[in-house]
Amino acid sequence: MDTLWSAFLGLVGDVGLNADLLSTYGPRFLAGLRLTLLLVALAMVLGALLSFPIALARMSSNTIVRGLAYGYIYFFRGTPLLAQVYLIYNGLGIFLGAHKSFFEDLGLWWLLRDGFYYAVVAFTLNTAAYQAEILRGGIESLPRGQTEGGLALGLHTGQIFRKIILPQALMVSLRPYGNELILMLKASSVAALVAVPELMGVTRLAFSRTFDFQAYMWTAIIYLVMVFAIAHVWNLLEKRLTRHLHRAMPQLAATAQAH
Repeated sequence: MDTLWSAFLGLVGDVGLNADLLSTYGPRFLAGLRLTLLLVALAMVLGALLSFPIALARMSSNTIVRGLAYGYIYFFRGTPLLAQVYLIYNGLGIFLGAHKSFFEDLGLWWLLRDGFYYAVVAFTLNTAAYQAEILRGGIESLPRGQTEGGLALGLHTGQIFRKIILPQALMVSLRPYGNELILMLKASSVAALVAVPELMGVTRLAFSRTFDFQAYMWTAIIYLVMVFAIAHVWNLLEKRLTRHLHRAMPQLAATAQAH
């Protein structure tokens, strides 16, 4: 591995780029990349879990419940993510800091003083709003007759949603979920502004010490590679999970022509 790294640095130097920058800050870039991926993974998973009740509330027949869900979604989709991160980091941080001794007694202060966890909360709340709308759109795109059919088979509402509606809605929503993942990955750079040493945070540090624009160039390349990899893998996943739909389309077309 060291040999490959040395060869890569040599190649970088041969094309006229600053190999010393990568030699010095390369390990920090990798550490920042790992933190970026962890931040995005946690936010996407927690946001997905939170989006389920929000999406159901958004479709509720209860006006108050539906209004609360709409207000949540409208706020987090209608305000900049940067403002949300600052609001949670500064607002919630100041409130919790005022009760520092209480949380120290509970042994939780180490968790609450780290900007990373505030970023996770902000990103989770933000993506939950988008994922709730994605899920709602997927559910509402399905034929309504499936619910009646499930009831006719003796299934209760929970079974119909869990075994019939939800799997199909998730299948329909695969591409929007992939787009949301890519958007969250690119938006993760906002976390650098609240002292989270993720990829962009390390880049800002490297540039502040070297004033070499190549720090941002390498970061842009890393983001491009990650976005390309995610898009490619997601397309393969979508094709694999929806292959039965592609096989069914010619049969449906032939049936329609026969009639």
